[in-house]
Amino acid sequence: MTGSRTLDNLLREVRACRVCEQYLPFDPKPVLRASATARLLIVGQAPGTRVHQTGIPWNDPSGDRLRDWMQVDRDLFYNEDRIAIIPMGFCYPGKGKSGDLPPRPECAELWHARLLVELPKLRMRVLVGKYAQDHYLGTKRRSLAETVHSWQDFQPEFFPLPHPSPRNIRWFRDNPWFEAEVLPVFRKRITGILADQDRRT
Repeated sequence: MTGSRTLDNLLREVRACRVCEQYLPFDPKPVLRASATARLLIVGQAPGTRVHQTGIPWNDPSGDRLRDWMQVDRDLFYNEDRIAIIPMGFCYPGKGKSGDLPPRPECAELWHARLLVELPKLRMRVLVGKYAQDHYLGTKRRSLAETVHSWQDFQPEFFPLPHPSPRNIRWFRDNPWFEAEVLPVFRKRITGILADQDRRT
């Protein structure tokens, strides 16, 4: 219970964060989910406008594709006792010239390490997109395709994925090996981790 209370207090602190308020287009609304029992962690980029409005992470077409990749339904995906969702940036960062701006850097620097300490049962971190991969894998000098294609190098702790945004349709088309070779292994790992949790509960 002590660990759960500590995480609950930390989540309240995160959700009250106003550190980068002056840089945001809307009032801060940090979006994340976590429980001390979670076995999987999804680290994405930052909320889009729809997620900002609803307060529900991955509540958009990107989330639909990610759930399809994982082969889980919405109920399981949003069961924070099983799957934690902690993006690189917790608030919507605003629009840029070619899509949303990058995640604010303050979030990961201030909160990620503290949050991870409170998630002792994690079996794998799913790193969605280059921002998460650069932060956790140190892959700034590598392309997204190089990192994802080398997923074995980061097992069992990490699994790098491209972002499932509809904007990345061309990337999926140019890299057919992802769907043919990587997704089946990813799905098998997700299924195995969640099934193991079922056996232990």
